[in-house]
Amino acid sequence: MGEVSRTCSGGTESEPGASAHRRCVVIQSAAYERALLRFLEPIAPVLAQPDVSEVVINGPSKIFIERRGKLEAFDAELDPEGLLGALRVVAQYAGRPLDDEFPILEAHLPDGARLEAVLAPIAEGGPCVAIRKHQLTSLSAEKLVELGALSEEALAYLQQAVAHQENILVSGGTGSGKTSLLRVLATMSDPDERLLVLEDARELALQRNHVVSLETRPADARGRGRITMADLLKATLRLRPDRIVMGEVRGAEALDLIQAMSTGHGGCLSTIHASSPVGALRRLETMALLAGYDVPLTALRAQVALAIHVVVQIERLAGGKRGVTEIARVLPLSAHGEYEVETVFLRTPEGLLREGRA
Repeated sequence: MGEVSRTCSGGTESEPGASAHRRCVVIQSAAYERALLRFLEPIAPVLAQPDVSEVVINGPSKIFIERRGKLEAFDAELDPEGLLGALRVVAQYAGRPLDDEFPILEAHLPDGARLEAVLAPIAEGGPCVAIRKHQLTSLSAEKLVELGALSEEALAYLQQAVAHQENILVSGGTGSGKTSLLRVLATMSDPDERLLVLEDARELALQRNHVVSLETRPADARGRGRITMADLLKATLRLRPDRIVMGEVRGAEALDLIQAMSTGHGGCLSTIHASSPVGALRRLETMALLAGYDVPLTALRAQVALAIHVVVQIERLAGGKRGVTEIARVLPLSAHGEYEVETVFLRTPEGLLREGRA
């Protein structure tokens, strides 16, 4: 990679600077892909298989793949130095540190796959790596119904909620399909709307005419240049959004999001890690408290209940499939200041059925 950088340091007499820069990017990308393929050659075949969604590496000799929602062992072994070399190449290309001081890496591969890595000794037995492949073809709302993830009636309910600019929170565990469902909800919005998309790593890739995508950035090796989700959200509020789509609420930015939802920015869409609709509201509350402001708990809860209109719970189902298990409408706080929701749709052995009249 160093030789590539020297080659691309500038243009020539016959090659203008902008053209040289474009050529530099192409050369760097090509060299990056070749180096990565050389280091990861033993697992390259499964990375190319369309029914494989994730590859996890628990050290060079323990490799597993997720195929159709189920993990299975993969008979291959990576060279320890080669695996570490691959991670260093990824880190260098992404412009992120990776060493004893910074042993955790989050980045993307050339095809859009998301990579998370933790080095030894933090990860016992060698580098621990998870590669989640980028979904080349986005699931449509109709496809979700066909797969049984949603019922037609539940889909119509969510379409109406999006059209009415209601704030929707998608709740679920890791790998439950939150991002895929969020993408579907975002595509239900009016095509003429200006969507501001905020993510820690670009995954949504919305194919719309008017989308502005913003991405957080970690600090460099000197602790400089960090851009947080809260920074992006504050900028977004001044960029005339018709709808804000936040990939995931993870921290103190929750308070800014709640305030935005409560003060006229309707139609916000986001995801959160939680195991139930009420649990999602409680987790949102907890993250808002991380902002450090002295907000009375009752006042914060009332604002959360006012800000969020609908919570959609999605989980892994039997057999590895993913599906919506509950759609709940958020009600005002109880007389004791507790969250209350009304279940509108609930998954039963017969499918996702309507429960209430909301």
